[in-house]
Amino acid sequence: MADPSSRAAPPAHLRAVKARHAERRTAPQTSGDVRDRYTRRVDTLRTLDPVLQALLAGCMTWGLTALGAAVVFFFRGYSKRMLDAMLGAAAGVMIAASFWSLLAPAIALAEEDPGGPPAWLPALLGFLAGGLFLRLIDRLLPHLHRDLPLSAAEGPPTRLRRTQLLVLAITLHNIPEGLAVGVAFGAAGSELHGTSLGAAFALALGIGLQNLPEGTAVSMPLHREGLSRARSFWWGQLSAIVEPIAAVIGAFAVTHAQASLPYALAFAAGAMIFVVVEELVPEAQGGQHSHLATLATLGGFALMMLLDVALS
Repeated sequence: MADPSSRAAPPAHLRAVKARHAERRTAPQTSGDVRDRYTRRVDTLRTLDPVLQALLAGCMTWGLTALGAAVVFFFRGYSKRMLDAMLGAAAGVMIAASFWSLLAPAIALAEEDPGGPPAWLPALLGFLAGGLFLRLIDRLLPHLHRDLPLSAAEGPPTRLRRTQLLVLAITLHNIPEGLAVGVAFGAAGSELHGTSLGAAFALALGIGLQNLPEGTAVSMPLHREGLSRARSFWWGQLSAIVEPIAAVIGAFAVTHAQASLPYALAFAAGAMIFVVVEELVPEAQGGQHSHLATLATLGGFALMMLLDVALS
């Protein structure tokens, strides 16, 4: 048998290639390298149509919901304490996104139109319209909030099962999230002052991060209700299918009617604040971990503010 030490060494060019790969793996990553990669990716994204950008961002937020729903495959139960904290963090993210990514650009855009209405008026009207629109859907769409009995279902009378009503409750507040993402990318595509692709990406990333616990908040209770893990995951991820659809609608609307952009941004903000006050805060504060949920809300707010300022 041949002695391994007697084998011929690899050719010089192969040794050089291996050395370069080893150097790349061991070389420390500098902040400049990370920034350069981020800039190149943003430049690539900037060449796409805003509606396509919104669709991709909506698919990302949907995918993160699916990732959160996949927790059901790995754990038997879930911690109520952790879930309350995650819902509190989601509330903080949505509150911060409503101002920095939506209301502030709406006011800035209105200020640029000297012949238009006062700068505060589009933001005010759009904000109230968004909240009232979600209230209307809240009354028309049957749904049930987590940990409540079937008799506490909201909306019109229905024969839907408890599991389906739980999914509809999450689907309800995914609509304004998708709209917000679409409007933000549509606004960035218009290249108007106060809007940017970085801010739109920060909004999509923030919403996607808070979708992680939402996916878990759907799939785990469904599994506890008696559904299989596969079906619980299916319904959990399906609750966010409306986000890429709503994102495309929002982006298409503002790119074809730029005069409505301040109203549309504020509309999405009002719809998101309605969801926070109507659903996320009561669910996070309704248990025994209200102080933890409050701290998580502050953390979520700070994270979204950081993302928006850093990526804008």
